[in-house]
Amino acid sequence: MPINSRLGKKMDLTISRLGINGEGVGEWYGYTVFVEGALPGETVKAKLYEKHRSYGRAAVIERTSDSPHRVKPVCPLFGKCGGCQIMHLSYDEQLITKRQRVVDALERIGKLKGVDVAPCVASPTPLAYRNKIQIPVFPGTPLRFGLYARQTHDLVEMEKCFIHCPLGESAYQHIQEILKRSSLTAYDYRTGAGELRHLLIKTAVHTQEVLVILVTNGPASLALKEAAEKIKESMQEIKGVLQNINTEKDNTVLGQSYVTLVGASHIEETLLGTRFKVSPASFFQVNPAQAEQLYEKVLTDADLQGHETVLDAYCGVGTLSLFLARQAKKVIGVECVPEAIEDAKQNASLNGITNTEFVCDEAEKFISTLEAIDVAILNPPRKGCERTFLETLATLKPQKIVYVSCDPATLARDLAFLVEKGWRIKGAYPFDMFPQTAHVECCVTLTRER
Repeated sequence: MPINSRLGKKMDLTISRLGINGEGVGEWYGYTVFVEGALPGETVKAKLYEKHRSYGRAAVIERTSDSPHRVKPVCPLFGKCGGCQIMHLSYDEQLITKRQRVVDALERIGKLKGVDVAPCVASPTPLAYRNKIQIPVFPGTPLRFGLYARQTHDLVEMEKCFIHCPLGESAYQHIQEILKRSSLTAYDYRTGAGELRHLLIKTAVHTQEVLVILVTNGPASLALKEAAEKIKESMQEIKGVLQNINTEKDNTVLGQSYVTLVGASHIEETLLGTRFKVSPASFFQVNPAQAEQLYEKVLTDADLQGHETVLDAYCGVGTLSLFLARQAKKVIGVECVPEAIEDAKQNASLNGITNTEFVCDEAEKFISTLEAIDVAILNPPRKGCERTFLETLATLKPQKIVYVSCDPATLARDLAFLVEKGWRIKGAYPFDMFPQTAHVECCVTLTRER
């Protein structure tokens, strides 16, 4: 049996599907084997390098047949950098695969049969869509910039990121040249010496504004302040340069403290005609063009008539809350990140919206304070909703729930609970928020049956 085989065992595999991280999945006499870089329909010769009781991981020695959907990745770093997992799969097939991932999760995890899952909505741009990039800085003369190799903290030096938006990329080219010419030193995790840890670039695509965050190991040096001035002057679109201080002795990217070095402390973006403050600490959808399509779907499915009280759980900076408020009597947004709630309040003021209430609290605690809601919007993190939250939601019996999920597995688990408590799934609508990666977003609407 393969489970007793030594590491280094060679095997012939037929790849049947993609795993949740974009790796090919095959069977070796009933033993599941994950194969990096292999695609469904391909046959490969592979060598086992990691062995567990129920599964193993193998590296391709040779592909003996190719998928008709295999394409040449546009990025020369594909397979080395950990950012994209399925750039070697045609975009049309990526969409089909992502829809199937939702179908499989609903059926296998949620035991939900017969759910109508729509075709995955394509991103308006399958490349150059990201409005944010985090770039580790590594020691060297000059400084070295890149991304982490997959499942390691080894540097893959990078001149260009093909999924980063054009303005952000232009800013990156200017910034890295300025930092390379500076006297700044990079933080070394092994010795604890050095100053600059990460470079973070946030771009407002519609307003063409850029915010730069330099992550350091301590207070700003004169070299950092001089570099910040030069970065601000290098492009008129760069509105501000900030410092984030992170003194942790690990690979954590951001610390808790921000200092504005030069210019503005935030930028503004517009989505669906609504203005939003984008600050360094707050989450904002990384694919704004696709986010607009997703939000339009949420608004359509919520189908508000103007008399409803809406709960927007895990509301972030209030993006959905403000869209919903234009059609509802009142929207209550709850989020546990203080900076996000402060931004949400300012965003409401920025747009002259007065029928929102934003509360900084954990959703599962706050929901117990509510007496009644008509519609619930759920947009939880990858781990999904806490069971205590769903149990309390079930007692409130909103007539409609719109669930936006970034993980089909936890979505399926939560939907199964809600169906058991009396809601009916109208349909599931996958959205490709992250082209070239294995991730898929999904919007599901439920109506109350009993």
